[in-house]
Amino acid sequence: MLAVAVVVVASLIPVSGLPEVPKNFDKVEHFVAYAALSAGAVQLFARRLSWGFACVLLVLMGIGLEHLQAQMALGRMLDRADALANTVGVLAGLATAFTPWRDALLRIDQRA
Repeated sequence: MLAVAVVVVASLIPVSGLPEVPKNFDKVEHFVAYAALSAGAVQLFARRLSWGFACVLLVLMGIGLEHLQAQMALGRMLDRADALANTVGVLAGLATAFTPWRDALLRIDQRA
């Protein structure tokens, strides 16, 4: 929940509060953030249906935040490329379900 809150707050900070980044680097930031959230869902939930539900919600959250940026007077705008980067990030995070990283948190917990 904290990670989702961080992404929401970071998405709605006024432009004046953001550091200067190279052109289109924000797409990488969007991809990494949503990949991490999606991979976290894979770690937290055991059932594939739950992964799918969480991923759909993350995609909808990303699209919703883009629309909020356009509606709020924050100096930000709706960017379909950001929403696409979010969605591709969600899919990349979901793909961790089919790698050895799927149960990383369980392995850490068993060692403790």
